[in-house]
Amino acid sequence: MQNEQSLREEICQVGADLFNRGYTTGTAGNISARLEDGWLITPTDACLGHLEPGRIAKVNRAGEWVSGDKPSKTLLLHRQIYDRNPEAHGVVHTHSTHLVQLTLAGVWQRDSILPPLTPYQVMKVGRIPLIDYRRPGHADVAAQVAELANDVRGVMLERLGPVMWGKSVSAVSFALEELEETARLWLNCVDKPAALPEQAVLELCEHFNTRW
Repeated sequence: MQNEQSLREEICQVGADLFNRGYTTGTAGNISARLEDGWLITPTDACLGHLEPGRIAKVNRAGEWVSGDKPSKTLLLHRQIYDRNPEAHGVVHTHSTHLVQLTLAGVWQRDSILPPLTPYQVMKVGRIPLIDYRRPGHADVAAQVAELANDVRGVMLERLGPVMWGKSVSAVSFALEELEETARLWLNCVDKPAALPEQAVLELCEHFNTRW
């Protein structure tokens, strides 16, 4: 596990990258990372493009605010993922434009918002289910995500954006970017392409030790 200072710096770098690429705007989105004694999470109403390492909130294992600015209101959601999935060391949530647009236009299926279209989508992202709209920070959403924390690598919150988790903050951000670009590809196709054949998906899962 990385030390606390390096995690603080990684969160700031990832936040800036996502902001500069347009995956988040204003004060939308949040990022967290697992520590041995708790978690780091971006402050409430913070701009991911202008984070400062020392101001990132720290909470202990009991969920108590220890230092930094006030934690994001999505803290409960992040904690549920970490509590259920010991392999999760980073969580990223954005309001990515094309993924939110997808929920407005209509997702492919409720249990998979996009069909398996590209090999890297299958390898790096996997199946992403839809969570019905509730206000930001609602406990019901956290409970639903907790039930899925070991089955998928992320979920799509209707009208809000993706929540992704994985082995590191950077790895999660890369998967989220892959998902956003796949949504843009799908939305840009007037005639929707067919999904990858089932055998091709199985081959990718077996060869790259992943799952759909």
